[in-house]
Amino acid sequence: QVQLVESGGGLVQPGGSLRLSCAVSGTIFSIYTMGWYRRAPGKQRELVAHITKDGSTNYADSVKGRFTISRENAKRTVYLQLNSLKPEDTAVYYCNRYGGVWAWGQGTQVTVSS
Repeated sequence: QVQLVESGGGLVQPGGSLRLSCAVSGTIFSIYTMGWYRRAPGKQRELVAHITKDGSTNYADSVKGRFTISRENAKRTVYLQLNSLKPEDTAVYYCNRYGGVWAWGQGTQVTVSS
C-alpha cells in the first residue's frame, strides 16, 4: 500500500519561501512521474508541477518561474521549492503520482499572509 507523507508547510509572508517534502513508501517510486498538487479554499485540487523519472519538469503557468520540483529517488522523496510566494498560493499541498492515482496523503498547509 502506497503511503504519501507531505511536510514543510507553514505560515509565510508574501515574497517568502518554503521547501516542501513528500516521502513515498510502499512502491518502487523511481519509475513514476510524480506531481505536486494543491487545493485552495473553495477550489478544486490542481496540478502545479510534475517531474518525470528522468528529471524533466513541467509547471502550471501560475507558478512557473517561482516553484521548482525535484526528486531524490534513493530517498523516495519529491520536493517542491516555493519562492516569491503570493497570497493566492495559500492552499493545502499534496504530492501523488502524476494523474493522482494513489490514495492521497494528509497534505501540508501553506499560508501566505502578512
